[in-house]
Amino acid sequence: QVQLVESGGGLVQAGGSLRLSCAASGNTVTINAMGWYRRAPGKQRELVASLTNGGSTAYADSVKGRFTISRDNAKNTVDLQMNSLKPEDTAVYYCNAVGWGVTWGQGTQVTVSS
Repeated sequence: QVQLVESGGGLVQAGGSLRLSCAASGNTVTINAMGWYRRAPGKQRELVASLTNGGSTAYADSVKGRFTISRDNAKNTVDLQMNSLKPEDTAVYYCNAVGWGVTWGQGTQVTVSS
């Protein structure tokens, strides 16, 4: 099994930056890809960014050019650098790992004030 723990959420003004980090533990050799999702109030959970073991990335159109996903395989962490934050980025952000199964972190709140 894989366990995920997120950190780095918080409150920031519009235009500011935050960096989210997700630490994976357990049977991490089974992970094929990791990513970040978010759920805004009243909306469904959506993909923000993903990164495969092969280095392929995918981003939601709404965050392209502002967010960057990166992974440190030695530390088993995946980070999400979020720049030029907007109020519409306010959501609970969840780390995700896909391998033998799908694992979710507990979520971290990001609030962007206008």
